[in-house]
Amino acid sequence: MLSNDIQEILVSADQIQHRVKELGEAISRDYQDKEPILVSILKGAVFFLSDLARAISIHISLDFMAISSYGDSQKTSGVVRILKDLDEIITGREVLIVEDIIDTGLTLRYLLNNLEARKPASLKICTLLDKPFRRIVKLPIAYQGFEIPDKFVVGYGLDYKQRYRNLPFIGVLKPELLEDR
Repeated sequence: MLSNDIQEILVSADQIQHRVKELGEAISRDYQDKEPILVSILKGAVFFLSDLARAISIHISLDFMAISSYGDSQKTSGVVRILKDLDEIITGREVLIVEDIIDTGLTLRYLLNNLEARKPASLKICTLLDKPFRRIVKLPIAYQGFEIPDKFVVGYGLDYKQRYRNLPFIGVLKPELLEDR
């Protein structure tokens, strides 16, 4: 059973669903007369995006990007690669990046610079999890789900070696399961 691999639960499934509903309401209010495009970062943010989109009560569209800076490791490699780019043109559009977790901010800063060059009307960030203690670059986070401590987490889309994404909560793996610690 997957949950047997978890040392502690940081954010429960109920807490996630409650906060996602609040974020959806705030986004609906803030973009009331607009039609934002929500850009999800694959693969981790898909669970968050799915629930968030259903919690938003205005017209939206969705698009996806895949970027890599981790590989199978817990630590960023420092090299960012775009594995899948947007299908939609975002020039003049209201763009909301939907991210699963932000730690150092280096990968997201690269992505913001890339998207800003495409001249959207606005570009904001919505993240489920924020680790401000690891932040290296300043980021304009408009919507934040939870601030978490500097622990390696899995669940609700976040993985370790492509496992644990399907857990309904955010948890910390038992240390003995982490190979490169």
